[in-house]
Amino acid sequence: MSNDTTRGYSIENIDSETTNCKITYSGKLNVFDWLNDIPEGIDKNEIYEVRFKNTRKGFYYNTNNLRLAPGDIVAVEASPGHDIGIISLKGPLVLCQLRKHNINPQGEFKTIYRKVKPTDIEKWKEAIALETDTMIESRKIASDLKLDMKIGDVEYQGDKTKAIFYYIADDRVDFRQLIKVLADRFHIRVEMRQIGARQEAGRIGGIGSCGRELCCSTWMSNFVSVTTTAARYQELSLNPQKLAGQCCKLKCCLNYEVDSYIDERKDFPSSDTSIMTTNGKAYHVKTDVFRRLMWYSVGDANSLDLIPVSVEKVKEYLDMNKRGIKVQLEAQTESDSESEDKEIDFTQVVGQDSLTRFDSSRRKKKKHRNRPNRGGNNGNQRRDENND
Repeated sequence: MSNDTTRGYSIENIDSETTNCKITYSGKLNVFDWLNDIPEGIDKNEIYEVRFKNTRKGFYYNTNNLRLAPGDIVAVEASPGHDIGIISLKGPLVLCQLRKHNINPQGEFKTIYRKVKPTDIEKWKEAIALETDTMIESRKIASDLKLDMKIGDVEYQGDKTKAIFYYIADDRVDFRQLIKVLADRFHIRVEMRQIGARQEAGRIGGIGSCGRELCCSTWMSNFVSVTTTAARYQELSLNPQKLAGQCCKLKCCLNYEVDSYIDERKDFPSSDTSIMTTNGKAYHVKTDVFRRLMWYSVGDANSLDLIPVSVEKVKEYLDMNKRGIKVQLEAQTESDSESEDKEIDFTQVVGQDSLTRFDSSRRKKKKHRNRPNRGGNNGNQRRDENND
């Protein structure tokens, strides 16, 4: 395994001959410590955040009074045996992370044994090398047992005594027989952990419809629920093929700008309200949020003859309808908006100026009428005047 991106670094770059192993690059698993300049002493029971493969992290006590810094590879307590992880966070921010995950800081935490030794690194590399073959073999075993599930990843513990099998399933799966077969086949302790489609897409990676690498595989570690309400606020087409990502779920980027649309639409009239006009009912069709325009169709909601109306005018029309007055929609709002666009439009001046306008040109000599010439008549005349 030349480049293990799931752990944020290249395993082959770790030198097992040194006892001071440290990882300087971690990708999306990295945590920025904005309180690292605050001086603090070493607390015997200080809690550290330790990261493992993908997004798995844990919190451990530094009971052995070790001098640890983010990036140090350490051996931590596991059940059974020990595991190998990397220090990702220390100090006051760890308490913030505990509150974020609703973990009691006064609870029981496992301990950090030591910094890794060369023998720990060698065994850790052997365990990582087994993960891909174990995943492929476990998929065959699950298929032979006719289980409706997909094993997407395998994570070995640092001492090769235990492995976590990550799987995806739509319904509940009885994998008791699978655990027995895997334990007998690989001679390890088996733990099954279910993940969602988004976590699976983040592990596999890929290119999104925007042309960039997937957010879930580059920087996202926590997933927030996405609903079609976010698409409605942004006036996006509710086409499942366009709104779904590679995980077949709604794209996470639908939540990126929805707050701006919600703030902008606070004073907008409801799109379900129709306007009573002299020609019939006018139904709302679409909205341009940032131009503050609402398009209405008179008589038929599916008509292509749309009339743009400003938000202020719509409020005025609805107020008149409440008083029983039918209104006449002003279709010139679109022309007004176009004229405003033309007024603020930029002027294209590229190519109108000469390309040699900055070149230095020869200065022309100015002719002075009264300037004396050397050896000329004017000079002789001036000398004659001085003599007089």
